[in-house]
Amino acid sequence: MTDSIDAVTRGLDAGFLARHAELAQGYGGGDPDDPAMVQAMQMVLHVPKVGPPARSSLLAAAATAVVRLCLDPRVGPDGEWSDRYLAWKRSRIRKVARRARGAQWLAAGEVDGVTVDIGGAQARALVPGPVGAVDPRIRKLQIGGTDLEPDEPGPPAPELPVLWVNSELGMTVGKAAAQVGHASMLLAGALPVERAYAWSLRGFECSVRDADPRQWSALCDRVRRGAATAVRDAGFTEVAPGSTTVIAVPPG
Repeated sequence: MTDSIDAVTRGLDAGFLARHAELAQGYGGGDPDDPAMVQAMQMVLHVPKVGPPARSSLLAAAATAVVRLCLDPRVGPDGEWSDRYLAWKRSRIRKVARRARGAQWLAAGEVDGVTVDIGGAQARALVPGPVGAVDPRIRKLQIGGTDLEPDEPGPPAPELPVLWVNSELGMTVGKAAAQVGHASMLLAGALPVERAYAWSLRGFECSVRDADPRQWSALCDRVRRGAATAVRDAGFTEVAPGSTTVIAVPPG
């Protein structure tokens, strides 16, 4: 394993190192005084009426889209998205998941961001910005009102990180998408840079699975041992403040 990691690190460039270092610092504190300037990342989930995607695949696409954006060269030093990204990342982190279909989905693809397709499930993470200045093509998209039934995707791929969702919270697909997106960026920042880079070579793909109470208890033990990364929600929507929503486990 050491030899393979050493081989990976030889491919690292200064840009990736800088972007990972920024992500590893965590995020900032409070919100600005002007409510319109509160920063948020908008996420768009493609949920067509006919043949909607599997919930686990859609959540995996959402999580991958977020971490790809957070380590995209365009958010790095001198990148075209750098100022908008840093204004969000260095304040209170917020994500808003919306659904789109048909022409709405095509229009969302014209707004700055990163789209991911996993098993036919598509999600797009948009470059963050003030909630008072959301692009009109995105602002009109519905936030709630659509959900997907839990599916049974089978065992997660051993070579990929697994984002375990706390099934007891009963989160909607939109809420869960925001939470797994937070988990993927936290995990990438927590990983040593060479392992984060190795993950990037796999396109930051991950598996998303629901954890039952027994599994969740074991995962919480891993968090206490420092072997996993937990997301604790601020409680603005759906869940109580301080709820642990997702636990991210690195491969191996």
